[in-house]
Amino acid sequence: MRASRMFPALAAVTAAALMTVPATAVAPSAGTAVPAEGTYYVQSATTGLNAADAGGTVEQHRPRGDEDHQQWLLRASGSDHVLESVDRPGRCLGRDGAAAGVVDCASDSAVWAVDDVGEDRHLLREPGTERLLTVRPKPSGENYPAGLGVGGASELAHWYLTPAQPVRHPLPPAGDRTLDQVSFLTTHNSYANGVDGGFAPPFINLAPNQVRGIEQQLADGVRGFSFDIHQTPDGAILCHNSCFWVSSPVALWVDLQRIVDFLNAHPDQVVTVFLEDYVDPEVLRSEIERVNGLPDVLYDPARTGVRQNGWHTMDELIAADDRLLIFTDHSRAADAAAGLTRDQFGVMYQREWTVENYWSMGPGIGGSDWACYSRWYGAGENIPLTRTEPGFRPLFVMNHFRDVPVEATARTDNANALNRAERFCQPAARKKPNYLMVDRYDVGDPAAAVASLNRYWY
Repeated sequence: MRASRMFPALAAVTAAALMTVPATAVAPSAGTAVPAEGTYYVQSATTGLNAADAGGTVEQHRPRGDEDHQQWLLRASGSDHVLESVDRPGRCLGRDGAAAGVVDCASDSAVWAVDDVGEDRHLLREPGTERLLTVRPKPSGENYPAGLGVGGASELAHWYLTPAQPVRHPLPPAGDRTLDQVSFLTTHNSYANGVDGGFAPPFINLAPNQVRGIEQQLADGVRGFSFDIHQTPDGAILCHNSCFWVSSPVALWVDLQRIVDFLNAHPDQVVTVFLEDYVDPEVLRSEIERVNGLPDVLYDPARTGVRQNGWHTMDELIAADDRLLIFTDHSRAADAAAGLTRDQFGVMYQREWTVENYWSMGPGIGGSDWACYSRWYGAGENIPLTRTEPGFRPLFVMNHFRDVPVEATARTDNANALNRAERFCQPAARKKPNYLMVDRYDVGDPAAAVASLNRYWY
């Protein structure tokens, strides 16, 4: 380990406090601040899903940008406001008894008092009452119902009014940019490249996610890597689904060593690794301990006060030699039950530090689904893309690839990555992507999309 750190005073924060992800409390009182008139998404602060006109009813749907009747024009109506459908002039988001509906904008049931409850959240309240637009409570073991309702005060009645055209701020000077203000080109299944070794049975080897090895990816400017690791008698091995029949398999430590060697040769660079993780924690720890120099560059935000104070600047990370982040998608609860958590040896639990959209846009050919919604939203867990905490913004991993990597499709998809990021995923997450993850980064110029994202801060 290094002899000194940049933030020694913060290292004493207890592990128990760092492991806690606080829920946002319902504000005790409402103010009167209202966003300026304009076009907005009405976005649940609980689920991250958008209010959409669903043929006359109002439902929460996966964010789809300017598609699917999800944009609403906020305008004054006396001392209150209406939300008029951008696609159906004269029809507004309103009330139909205990349900939300699309009603005539001239009717009393279309009018809302918009109350500010802090943290950029609002209540949409029937004037003169305490009846609020709300997500309906979910039945035990199920997702929240699609249909929206009118009910009492709770966290489910908190809404973001997310601008369809958000204000973009110039990035601070290079030395002052924090990690969550920067975007990185990231490769999906970085190891499945047909160059460094085998990653699947031969018939799957014919469809690699990448066609350049890890060292070339680093030389080309890739700064985020995703690895699937599976457990075998030889340790943590990189492969798809199963390592059975894989010829010339590559161990995780081999590719991590390539990355650490690159960082040692380029002391001004920062790299992130995402693990799709199917190994025991002891196996992963043994694998990491094989990598020469890894402890010297490993960044552990839990030990440096990030959750309390926000992400460090890139210059601070470089000066402290905190230049390698490793995330796992594994469950903390499962590790704790086994007696060894991965963050004890510097691997962070992704759900605690990032948000991530669903991984697939569809099959390898044909139409694509650009909806941008959380990978971790379902009956058993709810981590919306909009999640924030006091003083801390989770990093946003934007997945932008298909089920099967087909070169022609990847070329088209990558050429449209910026379009999807700005029209669909940035409003869905209320932040820009920090990691743009793609197949076949060598086609369609996704690096240009990352360069454009790095011109501003959402």
